Amino acid sequence: MPDIDITVETYNPWTIVNLVFGHLVEQGLHPVLGESGDPGGPAHELLRALGVHPLAEGNRQVKRDVHAHLAQIRAAMFDDPNELGP
Repeated sequence: MPDIDITVETYNPWTIVNLVFGHLVEQGLHPVLGESGDPGGPAHELLRALGVHPLAEGNRQVKRDVHAHLAQIRAAMFDDPNELGP
């Protein structure tokens, strides 16, 4: 598993877009993705303003957990946990 820098908070900007759009819909508004441009850029800047590093791969804890889960699956499926299979 690659080293994960635990000093940097990371998050996927598209998760922010989804959260904001969901909130707007709950308020009775009807946002349309892409109608006034790509919302990924503003979401990216919002994360930076909050001190969070935008990363397409998302949250570092989730990434770490996914790598650990995949290692468990490999160990259960193969004699050699590093073997990728046929």
